Amino acid sequence: MNQEQLRPTLEAIWQDYLTLTPQARQIHDLLASCNPQVVTDHIALRTFDLPRVGIEQLARPFEEAGYGACGEYHFPVEQLFARHYEHPDPDLPKLFISAFHVDSLDDEARNIVHQLVSQIADTELQRDDFSCSGRHWKIDFGTYQQLLALSEHAAWVAAFGFRADHFTVLVNALQSHRGIDEINDFLLQRGFHLDTSGGLVKGAPDEYLEQSSTLPDPVEVGFSDRSALLPGGRYEFVRRYPRPDGRLYQGFVAVSADQVLDSGGFRPPGY
Repeated sequence: MNQEQLRPTLEAIWQDYLTLTPQARQIHDLLASCNPQVVTDHIALRTFDLPRVGIEQLARPFEEAGYGACGEYHFPVEQLFARHYEHPDPDLPKLFISAFHVDSLDDEARNIVHQLVSQIADTELQRDDFSCSGRHWKIDFGTYQQLLALSEHAAWVAAFGFRADHFTVLVNALQSHRGIDEINDFLLQRGFHLDTSGGLVKGAPDEYLEQSSTLPDPVEVGFSDRSALLPGGRYEFVRRYPRPDGRLYQGFVAVSADQVLDSGGFRPPGY
């Protein structure tokens, strides 16, 4: 992927993400109505740590367009490894790509994941927009539930495929709301449901990062034997604080990220 293709690809990821997170469009439009611009801090992508679809595979087209790896994060409880990428153009969002350790599964579940990934055509893996290409395999609801009992992350990828799990608004760039508490109050007053697991606000100023998130939208997913409502995507909000050198912290705090990586549960339908 070259520089000219980068912005259209990021826009395609956003448009695909909106199908999983309809409330993101509503919130984005609300914020856009009272701010000159709504800046995306980062985009979160999910995958498995298998060679064909690992972090390096998802990152490849973005690295071709100028992104570089800037930080690594380990989540031992969830069996996840993540890496974040930044572009020299500060107006472009960071990428946060997390991969589930497939070898942590039992033999049966591990074979399921390998079988799913084996269904991806080699030509699909070469797509610049593979990160929003969706699901490339057939899966029944029982298999999804089997994976869900072991890992929310693995089950989410098995159900939705390769798509953005969340986009994140940079609160620092808003003129209408200067802090996480202000943006949370703004959303709660308008009926949006926020994730309170681990606290409404994750992180702290002394960690140089505060985050909050909506609960995932319920999304109807078609399986080979039935359809089901599953937690889709979330819209996240982050405020960054300056480090001792005066520059805004651009990384991620593992504990805070850990609390928002879990998409368990979703907002009540019909609010």
